[in-house]
Amino acid sequence: MAKKSMVLRDEKRAKLVRRYAKKRQELKAIIASPKSRAEDKQVAQDKLQSLPRDSSPSRMRSRCSITGRSRGYYQKFGLSRTKLRELMLEGNIPGMRKASW
Repeated sequence: MAKKSMVLRDEKRAKLVRRYAKKRQELKAIIASPKSRAEDKQVAQDKLQSLPRDSSPSRMRSRCSITGRSRGYYQKFGLSRTKLRELMLEGNIPGMRKASW
């Protein structure tokens, strides 16, 4: 089990990312647009930098939905490798079984 504080921190970051996503997208569009003037681009960059750091999607961490473990995370299942293996051996994941050759 991951520390509760780390899981809560990631939940807080996810909430901030959702809150500022539209504003961040608009500012990045201004910066990337070739039609924007240099002054407008500079103002947009300043506003983008003034947003909270945790509102950036790259600061979010993928975590297991059961344990909160961040390492060994399988995005397709939303689980860490240990929980994926346990559930697979119990037969709770359809079409998946332990490899043997």
